[in-house]
Amino acid sequence: MAVPVLEGSRHNWGRSVQLGIALIVLGGFALITILIVNRVPVAVIGWLIVLAAVVEAVHAVRVRSSDGFLFHLVPGVAGVPIGLLIATHPDTDPVAWMLVFASLFTILGLFRTTAAFRLRFPNWGWTAVEGVVTLVLGSVMWAGWIWLVPWFLAFAVGLSLVLRGWSSVMLAVGLRRLSRRHRGEQQRHPRRREQASGFAAN
Repeated sequence: MAVPVLEGSRHNWGRSVQLGIALIVLGGFALITILIVNRVPVAVIGWLIVLAAVVEAVHAVRVRSSDGFLFHLVPGVAGVPIGLLIATHPDTDPVAWMLVFASLFTILGLFRTTAAFRLRFPNWGWTAVEGVVTLVLGSVMWAGWIWLVPWFLAFAVGLSLVLRGWSSVMLAVGLRRLSRRHRGEQQRHPRRREQASGFAAN
């Protein structure tokens, strides 16, 4: 796979920055909530998951012609229904929520880690780290440490979103670097660029 195809174009790196900032803000809100509120409402965590999923799904639509479409669509599709379920049923048994969160984190962690190693896009190591951390958080939930509810759920969601946002920003940095390198190569080989332009015109 050609690396630039991941986000549609090397010139679209700004979209990854926007996604990263949005996810970092949502994740930061979840982490700050832990410090402000002694008991974080489960409904708040659910709505944060929904918002993050919608943001990533919108980004997937924006890069739908690239290989990054499914990479961003899967977290969106998985997050919206689970987030809505959590937000609309906050009084459900904490054990049930722990299992739901564990399933979500396991799926997302495996998917993003596998995708990072398979696609090897610019700065893919950050996404791999984020995926591994998400898997570790899911493993803790599978252990059934019920006394961690609900603060740990907010911490896990917040940390996961911040890391996912940062990996998106680092992807943008890599795409930006490729864009500059590509422009430099075009400037060093103007004849080749003219030939390519003539081919496109035909």
